[in-house]
This record gives sequence, C-alpha cells and structure tokens, in this order.
Amino acid sequence: MLYKLIYMFHTEISWFNVFRYITFRTIVSTLFSMIIVLLLGRWMINKLRKKQIGQYIREDGPPNHKSKEGTPTMGGCLIIPVILISTLLWADFKNFYIWILLFVISSFGFIGFIDDYLKTIKKNNRGLSIKLKFGLQLIAGSIAGIMLYSYHGFNTQLNLPFFKMISPDLGIFYIPFIVFIIVGASNAVNLTDGLDGLATGPSIVAFSSYLVFSYLAGHVKIANYLQIPYVAGAGELSVICGATAGACLGFLWFNSYPAEVFMGDVGSLPLGAALGSVAVITKQEIVLLMVGGIFVFETLSVIFQVLYFRITGGQRIFRMAPIHHHFELKGWPESKVTVRFWIISIILALISLSTLKLR
Repeated sequence: MLYKLIYMFHTEISWFNVFRYITFRTIVSTLFSMIIVLLLGRWMINKLRKKQIGQYIREDGPPNHKSKEGTPTMGGCLIIPVILISTLLWADFKNFYIWILLFVISSFGFIGFIDDYLKTIKKNNRGLSIKLKFGLQLIAGSIAGIMLYSYHGFNTQLNLPFFKMISPDLGIFYIPFIVFIIVGASNAVNLTDGLDGLATGPSIVAFSSYLVFSYLAGHVKIANYLQIPYVAGAGELSVICGATAGACLGFLWFNSYPAEVFMGDVGSLPLGAALGSVAVITKQEIVLLMVGGIFVFETLSVIFQVLYFRITGGQRIFRMAPIHHHFELKGWPESKVTVRFWIISIILALISLSTLKLR
C-alpha cells in the first residue's frame, strides 16, 4: 500500500522506481518487521509482565522447566500485527494470495489469542478445549481452502519433487488436502514451541526457503526453466515471507536462551498456518515435509508416543514427547537441543532447495 504511494513519484524521483521490484520490497519488508519487533520488544515484555501474563508450566513437564513459570508469554501479539502491517505496507494489496495469507494469519492468530487469554488472564490452565480449538482451525482452514479452490487461476494438481511427469489432479479433493496442510502445519509449529527459540529458529529458516520458492514460482521464465509449476501472482508472497522471517528474527533476540518472552499459541498457530498456506499456493506442499522437517519430526514423535503407549498399555518410545523433551531428559542442555535442531533445520532447507534442480 505504502509502496504504491511512493511509486507514484518515480517519474520525479527516479530511484523510487525500485519499489516496483518484488525483490526490493521483500528486503524492505524483512528489515521493517525485524526493526519494529526489536524496537518494541522490550516495551511488549514490560507490558506483559505488568499485566502478569506469564507462562504456565505443566506439572508433568521436565523438572528444569519450573524456573520458566511466570516468564511473559503471548509475544505473538507483537509478531503477528507487525507481519500484517509490514505486508499491507509493502505488498501489492490487489494480489488475491496476499489476502488469503492475511486471512489465515488473522484467523489462526485469533484462535491462539483466545486460547492464551483463557490460560493466562482467566487462569484456566486448559485454555480452549481440544475439540473446540481443532474445530475452529478446521473452519478457518476450510474457508481458505474453498477460497483457493474457487479462484480461477488456482491449479489443483499436486506437484511431486523428483517426478516431473507425475502431477495427479486432486480436483475438489484438493480442499481437504489444503485444510490438512494448513491445520497440520499450524499444530506442528505449536508443538515445537517448547524450548527457548526452538520454534522461532526453524520458522525463520522455513519462511526464508519459501521466500525463494514464492519468487521462483511467480516468475514464468524461471519456473519454466526449473520445471516447477508457474503460479501467477505467487511472487508477491515473497514479501509476506520476508516480513514473517524478519519479525521472527527480531523476536529471536528476546526469545533465545534464556528466553525473556514466549510467543504463545497466538504466535505459533498463525506462523504454522501461514507456512502451510504458502506451501499450498506455491505448489510446494510435499517439499514442506523437508523444509519443515523439524516440525514434522516433533509432531510424529507425539503421534508415535501416544499410539505406542496405548498399544503396549503404558510403555513409551521416548522419555517424553515432543522429542525435544526426550533429549532434555537424556541430559542435553536446553541450548544444545535448540541449536542442534536449528542446524538440522538449515540442512533440511538446503536439501529442499536442491530439489529445484533435481526434477
């Protein structure tokens, strides 16, 4: 929006012409988000502490986490508005996909906010019931799925890395597939947010990767050269990916070990949903398994733990799930678990980017 006003004067001030380039606006949105979060981070932490919005630690959690109780949470109340504002300022608001992302981020952010509000302010440690929380996510995901499916330029074919000749058309079944990706990614990031900076670091890596995928998918010549699906208008998603990566980078300043603030569900749920949405729009849904490998790994550890526990009548695969708690209980320092997971996330992102040439 702001860039449109600036660009109006490009005939009088020639260097304003750079605002028409997606690459430049992506850089600006990234820096804008990061700087705003850095500037307002301390203020937000003080506000949360003043209102006594602190983290609740479960009794059955790792013993060393008790020291985290009372640490300000709901830091997503800063991350999400900054992403939305940065996007509205630097992205093309006429782009349909931008509005899909804004809807997904806002709706899942609202669900997370209500859940955190009940936990921290109303002192209801359970927050929203699992059924209600999941149901609201399904509704928001379904709306996004129907909107995408109904869009005249949207392709319902599934792109498979390494198999360029195989692209099954899911037709109307693409809607539940979209819902599965968005809701699944949302909860995966939420499950990962259990250690200082653990969800924030891989989120930066993942959105940085999809920044590249978005730009390439929206460039017809490059997309044809790399033999990836061309999605008209998808390039504009680079701006929102940059805004998200920048906001997370700024938040990591305060969220790294020892964390001064946690993002809460109001931050993790919309971040995951946005990541899933970008993956769907850019036709890189399967690649999300690699880009977000840490999130997938964390989710599978919970699923396997629960299933094995029920099948065996009380036995466990891991000492505790999600998997990051398992390594904690094995004696790994929290910072070591986090950094090693970051390293794995970067490696997986590089592998995922290599699929662009392995077609």
